Amino acid sequence: MRDAKSKKVRCEGQGARQGKEPKRYPDGSARKAAMTVTAPYGSWESPITISMLTEAGVGLGGVTTDGGDLYWLEGRALEGGRQAIVRRDAHGTVADVTPEGFNSRSRVHEYGGGSYAVQDGVLISCSFEDQRVYRIADGEPMAITPEPKIPAGDRYADFVFHGDLVICVRERHKKDGEPVNTLVAFPLDGSDKPRTITKGHDFYSSPRVSPDGSRIAWLSWDHPNMPWDGTELWCAALAEDGTVSEPELIAGGVEESIFQPEWSPGGVLHFVSDKTGWWNLFRLVDGHTEALHLLDAEMGEPAWVFGLRRYGFLLEDRIFTMYYEDGFSRVAVLEDASLRQLHVPFEHFGHSLGTCGDQVFTTAGGGSKPMAVVRIDVDTEAVKVVKESLQIELDPALISLPEAVEFETTDGAVAHAFYYPPRNPDFIAPDGEKPPLIVFSHGGPTAATSPELDLNYQFWTSRGFALVDVNYRGSTGYGREYRNALRGEWGIADLDDCVSAALHLADDGHVDPERMAIRGGSAGGYTTLCALAFTDVFAAGASYFGVGDLAALATDTHKFESRYLDSMIGPYPEAADVYEERSPLHNVDGFSCPVILLQGLDDRVVPPPQAEEIVAALDAMGIPHAYVAFEGEGHGFRKAENIERAREAEFFFYSSVFGFDPADDLDPVEITHADAL
Repeated sequence: MRDAKSKKVRCEGQGARQGKEPKRYPDGSARKAAMTVTAPYGSWESPITISMLTEAGVGLGGVTTDGGDLYWLEGRALEGGRQAIVRRDAHGTVADVTPEGFNSRSRVHEYGGGSYAVQDGVLISCSFEDQRVYRIADGEPMAITPEPKIPAGDRYADFVFHGDLVICVRERHKKDGEPVNTLVAFPLDGSDKPRTITKGHDFYSSPRVSPDGSRIAWLSWDHPNMPWDGTELWCAALAEDGTVSEPELIAGGVEESIFQPEWSPGGVLHFVSDKTGWWNLFRLVDGHTEALHLLDAEMGEPAWVFGLRRYGFLLEDRIFTMYYEDGFSRVAVLEDASLRQLHVPFEHFGHSLGTCGDQVFTTAGGGSKPMAVVRIDVDTEAVKVVKESLQIELDPALISLPEAVEFETTDGAVAHAFYYPPRNPDFIAPDGEKPPLIVFSHGGPTAATSPELDLNYQFWTSRGFALVDVNYRGSTGYGREYRNALRGEWGIADLDDCVSAALHLADDGHVDPERMAIRGGSAGGYTTLCALAFTDVFAAGASYFGVGDLAALATDTHKFESRYLDSMIGPYPEAADVYEERSPLHNVDGFSCPVILLQGLDDRVVPPPQAEEIVAALDAMGIPHAYVAFEGEGHGFRKAENIERAREAEFFFYSSVFGFDPADDLDPVEITHADAL
């Protein structure tokens, strides 16, 4: 990977990926003169270019430790979106440990996670291309699982070592019917094929072996539950050959979600449970579970992917934990049932961590700080940045800081959001003009947005847009009651909250009520389409791989989410009338404003027909719309050229709808029925 030196964004012209020259100011320099220019919102010239969204940094995650070595994953859009495993050794040397082109990414549940593991210098990882597991030494991968009969049909994730064995989740795809999920064991040298050690449930995760190797714990759950609805924590005897016996149900059930089972160095089983209404930390002592410290905060999160780790063990039986409170992420140390919050300069922490003595390694960031791999000394609270996600330095005067807002919504409820006002020190708007607003509706829907410095947000605010990122009812981080508020109400409560957020800002005079747009991906794309079909609040919308037909989603999606809508909408086909009532595709007569749809053609979660049928219906009605499809992209865009094109198309679309001239030199997108704008 190239070594890009830090540079002030406002002082450097940024050329586009297609080889365009940096935009020059009137004096011929790449730096704006020391004056403030009056220009309409949306037309402001920003140094955060479209190409910077992919060229300026990498995605960071999958943090773990192995003795004195630190490992993490880097998602690199410039390398086709692949994930590389990176190591910083005990001497401070940082280097890739996977060879060029190797993509450490699992496809279990389609969303993956938990794609690699390392212990005592032994590194294993699955490959995205064939989903086989490889042992990697000196940069050379050696396959240790057999080639399946169906290409990429045997998928693996969530690895743990047991002597010379690997234990993990396997998802086996067949020609017909649902994939079969089990826990399997296989030798590290690849000398034997994987052997099933426990089966019978629809889903498995989090196999964890006790320090002495005599016990194993894991999570399981069954349709129609999702892991945040209800899971079961099991524990069993574990033989040297990986055989499991005497399984015992420890905790959990259909209405209790268990998260991250973990053994302490002394062999005590810990886990997170939400039986109090909040995900709190418990342990198993003498056959009974006991809470370590009850808190109205979330020490767990929805397990959309494998490998999530929100707490870890320190010296002297102390526990480091990350938790969500009022939409912000905090860290603390648990010792003798007391909680000591650590005061470190971050508002958001990542989804994985590793410990070494009393030091913790994780990812962290905030409204003014990009996400970074960091080291935290829990005693001194000293922080060291190991690797930043951004390889540029943003001028603080350019950064729009998130403001946490609460607002009244329907049914007397209160919802949450983060508001980002437009900000660019080189521009002001004409007197009396208010900014256009973009409402961000996050995916999931069981997920959450967080306050962190993201170029994707600053791209908009630096051009004169206001943003509001909504944690609608059903979002996580606010307790189980708030999370469950979307049960049976998807397409209603989330829609109401996004509309209420927009109206709240308009009523308070922050934004122009005539120029409000809504955008989102996946479940957020569904909420976006609902907003356009069932309300007249918004003047435009952008749906990224959004759901248009709920019945099609219930009958044509992957196993993990195939029964998700049972709780969000109702059982299908029993509730078929509700599915039709809440599907934008069956209510296209409610569309009255322009919409752009962006879709990956390899998407297995929300397949392309979902977008294509909406496009056909909009065309038949004469509604202005644009459709941009991407070959080789699945559920979420990973390739640099596609990420850039999607943002360019969306920006061009808004400029056409809202009637301003962007400062950027944009390649246009075809808008069908543009004459009706």
